[in-house]
Amino acid sequence: MNEQQVVEWARLDVRAAGPRCKVLLGDLNGDGQLELLFVQADGGIDDRYVPHQVIALTAYTIDGQLLWQVGEPSESAGGPGSDYPAQIYDWDQDGSNEVLCVMNKELLVLAGHDGSIKRRLPLPSEEAHDCIIICNLRGTEAPQDILVKDRYRQLWAMDDQWNLLWTFKGNPGHFPYPFDLDGDGRDEVIAGYDVLDADGNVMWSTLPLEDHADCIWIGDVLGRGDQQIVIGGSVTVMYDRHGQELWRYDGSIESQHIALGRFIEEEPGLQIAGLDRIERGDTRGDVKQSGRDGMFLLDQHGQELWKENRQTKGWLTIIHTISKWDDKEVDYILAYRRGGGVNPTIYDGKLNIVAQFNLDGYAVFGDLVQSGYEQVVIYTNEEARIYGRYERPAGTVEQETIRKAIAQTKRLYRSTLYPGGEY
Repeated sequence: MNEQQVVEWARLDVRAAGPRCKVLLGDLNGDGQLELLFVQADGGIDDRYVPHQVIALTAYTIDGQLLWQVGEPSESAGGPGSDYPAQIYDWDQDGSNEVLCVMNKELLVLAGHDGSIKRRLPLPSEEAHDCIIICNLRGTEAPQDILVKDRYRQLWAMDDQWNLLWTFKGNPGHFPYPFDLDGDGRDEVIAGYDVLDADGNVMWSTLPLEDHADCIWIGDVLGRGDQQIVIGGSVTVMYDRHGQELWRYDGSIESQHIALGRFIEEEPGLQIAGLDRIERGDTRGDVKQSGRDGMFLLDQHGQELWKENRQTKGWLTIIHTISKWDDKEVDYILAYRRGGGVNPTIYDGKLNIVAQFNLDGYAVFGDLVQSGYEQVVIYTNEEARIYGRYERPAGTVEQETIRKAIAQTKRLYRSTLYPGGEY
């Protein structure tokens, strides 16, 4: 496949948000398009592996207008070595999205249109702010329950009135993934290597796996009409929903990120893209480009289709499935934070470059203007650039009044540094 031309929609000056932000996408002001929320967290630049708290939030339109700012950005803000506890979601189901975040040792619920505080809620434990996960544990019409966790040992399930539903101690991994495995309207929780029912009881656990779960995906990988669970961690492994291990791929040194998709049209079922940390580098100070990683692709049965023989340095790549970049009926692999001078790139299922962006930075993506396609936002400490495969449509959105916001997709309200998901 030949590399495609990309269209740059906009460039935004985002220096007012401060350095080392994470960007969330969501319709904050009900204008019918997504805004960019820059989230800055605490901790020094090397303070990577402890739960962060938010210190500043800065909201921009996709045309670069600064809508509001809460908190004071800091030049010594923490780096993105773990999740930032913030999500955009209509938690109270009133038709407007809120911002949920942990600031100053409490959960704040902010109005999306201006950042004003709607609720202040105490954390169930001092360290319960490694991430925020929205789910449906009680079988309500829309997800209104929340999981919070510490870094590696415990998670807490809360309802929308902030009552404790249950707590679990174990090895929950980075970002436990809720999914209704049995179709009863209530989410089970894949908490790392343990699968919990909606009441927090262990249903089954994986066969022995080392370390912790980095990334969790759910999808009909085998194409037989049911869901399988694919976990990336010490190895890449797939289970059925009852806990039977179907295969494991141990041809990687550290399976840090995985992504499900129909990347190769002629292959049956789904394929599993992965990222192997072949040689870990040093993350202290400015020595972040040492080490080496490589992507790989597995078929539905866990057999290796290819493995990248990377010639450049860089070991901190993040990969994700992007599904609506163009008119083709296949999925692509978006890879960023590659290091070694490799800018964020979209690859097809045979490792051909589909598109490469002219700015190196972190990436988020979504259908910003309800166009039916997804656009990619690449951002640094100074600027954000918005790219699409096609020109930005004219007259898509009316902006004269505040009205019902675009509902957040599950992928956007479960934003994480360790992308998982469902297909």
